Amino acid sequence: MEVIGRYREKQKLSEALESPRSELIAVYGRRRIGKTHLIRGFYGKHMVFSFTGLRNASRSDQLENFMIQLRERDNRFDNEVPKNWLQAFQQLKNYLKRLRKTKRKKVIFIDEFPWVDTMRSGFLPAFENFWNTYATTRTDLIIVVCGSAASYMIKKIIKNRGGLHNRLTRKIKLEPFTLPEVDTFFRYRKIKMPYIEQLKLYMALGGVAEYLEFVRPGDSSVTAIDRICFQKGAQLEHEFDEVFKSLFEEGSYHEQIIHALAQGPKRGMPRDAILNEQGLTSGGQFSKSLAELIECGFVSQYRSHYFNRAKTLYRIADEFCLFHLRFISPNKGNRWAVLYTKKAYEVWCGYAFEMLCYKHIEQIKRALRCDQIASKNYSWVEAGAQIDLVIDRQDNLINLCELKFYNGTFRVDAQYAKILRNKECRYAEQTGTRKGVQTIMLTTWGVSGSHAIGLISHNLTMDCLFEP
Repeated sequence: MEVIGRYREKQKLSEALESPRSELIAVYGRRRIGKTHLIRGFYGKHMVFSFTGLRNASRSDQLENFMIQLRERDNRFDNEVPKNWLQAFQQLKNYLKRLRKTKRKKVIFIDEFPWVDTMRSGFLPAFENFWNTYATTRTDLIIVVCGSAASYMIKKIIKNRGGLHNRLTRKIKLEPFTLPEVDTFFRYRKIKMPYIEQLKLYMALGGVAEYLEFVRPGDSSVTAIDRICFQKGAQLEHEFDEVFKSLFEEGSYHEQIIHALAQGPKRGMPRDAILNEQGLTSGGQFSKSLAELIECGFVSQYRSHYFNRAKTLYRIADEFCLFHLRFISPNKGNRWAVLYTKKAYEVWCGYAFEMLCYKHIEQIKRALRCDQIASKNYSWVEAGAQIDLVIDRQDNLINLCELKFYNGTFRVDAQYAKILRNKECRYAEQTGTRKGVQTIMLTTWGVSGSHAIGLISHNLTMDCLFEP
């Protein structure tokens, strides 16, 4: 089972194999992101036991499922089901003790961990005991715990204050694919798709691996989105509801925050505006929900210099959630082949492209040959002047980035050149910077026109976003 991309994650998993101690690794991330595929694909040859929790199952069913998996590895276990999780983990110890001793690491994988740890199940204390009293006495174990329920994984595993406090040796937050990884994924699956079509797909579906599995050879972005999101029985017809049902606890504010941000201005909203929009009260529950949305990649938090004041703004970072709320939910029964021709989609593309560029700032900086230079990245707004992305570099240069999604070459005429010069002047005046200020353009197909000469220092195209 080949794992496409995921170079940093595979490096962490590889380091665990070479470690002189037993390792406890937590893997978390949103639904369908590829957590299970990563672990099974990378650790397949090293795995000596794996167990996947059952959704909405009783403790006795979970215990029976655990023993079924253990018997598949070692048929010497009888058919008796343990009465509790302490006994179950004792059986796991017995199995591990019978394995031939080698220096090679042995991997134990517990998938959908939160589904097993139901109220009064006793699973988490028993697991803590297994790790603290047994696994840590050995040097040859790697225990991977994984789950899509973000609230649980963050609170009970990542920020555990009980028996697992400071016990994790590594954690992997699995992010969506970047554009270079999407391109590699399609090439691996023998799908030939131009960059512009991949870009349009990404702006609607994001880099969620399982969503991209639904794309077929010969698809355009329009045919793929129509089939996956809009046709009767579409694979992602109920995905939005399933995402929040599976990830977060009932009674939290996650969906309300997402809805507020979807209806708000494209540059994002400050915390108080989100509260006012949904009529919510500031407090621990709201703060926890917002923090979890950020941790799971559904919401991004960034700095904006707005009328000479630095503000923290929040906006939706998950492409599919935004696309669902803007197009899928309000247009049930319609076809994407019709909707994508409307003005609303053209306007939305500009915003979605800007959001995508923020996620690929490292690729942009590499194209500018300043990826080894520290920088602050933010948006900037003043009366009559707005800059999509400012890269304020420590080498005394500031790049004012204009981000334009355009269906052809973007022509810089005299009027637009005047707008760009005004932005440079207003920025320099308002910030009082002594650094050099340069305007760059990042568009889908590049810019043309004699007025761009001497004004635009870098003419970048979408190709730079696909550089690995």
